[in-house]
Amino acid sequence: MSTNKSIDFFERQFRNQSSEAALQLNPFESAVLPYLRGKVLDFGSGMGNLAFAAAARGCAVTALDASPAAIGHIASRAADERLPVLAQCADLRHHHLADDYDCIVSIGLLMFFDRPTALRVLGELQDRVLAGGIAAINVLIEGTTYLDMFDPSGHCLFAPDELNRRFAGWDVLHSTLQCFDAPNASLKRFVTIVARKPPGR
Repeated sequence: MSTNKSIDFFERQFRNQSSEAALQLNPFESAVLPYLRGKVLDFGSGMGNLAFAAAARGCAVTALDASPAAIGHIASRAADERLPVLAQCADLRHHHLADDYDCIVSIGLLMFFDRPTALRVLGELQDRVLAGGIAAINVLIEGTTYLDMFDPSGHCLFAPDELNRRFAGWDVLHSTLQCFDAPNASLKRFVTIVARKPPGR
């Protein structure tokens, strides 16, 4: 067990996710997949559903996650299916990115960091996208009332327009706000953005 409630929450979840249904793309991954090409970073990959879908379309994918169960599953599946997916377990709050990418995806991760860390990591992800490349980011936003998976000492909810403001100057290709019912009459509110980095940035 880690000292972070969020990591423990998903580690337990991933250990139980072996069914075919659990390995299907979620709506956010399905929306992002058509934009991915070339060298892709899946930052907070979970079980690697999107990473494998991208690899099957010809992308070379690096999948990073804090869950040993998830990374073990990805490494095993990549070997079995002989797909170009490199899996690495890392604490993504502090992980240094040494490479640049054609596309960087982070779906459902940044809100699990405290706000200064989330914004710092978002900036680092933006910096590592090559000019003309794609960033695809999905976060929970204010108005979300389902909080069971959060570590009380380290999480944040983004403002509804915050990702669009953070990607000012980029070419926004896709931007949506979606609401989903959650347990105990609670609510999850998500924003997803896909943006192309302009030349010279």
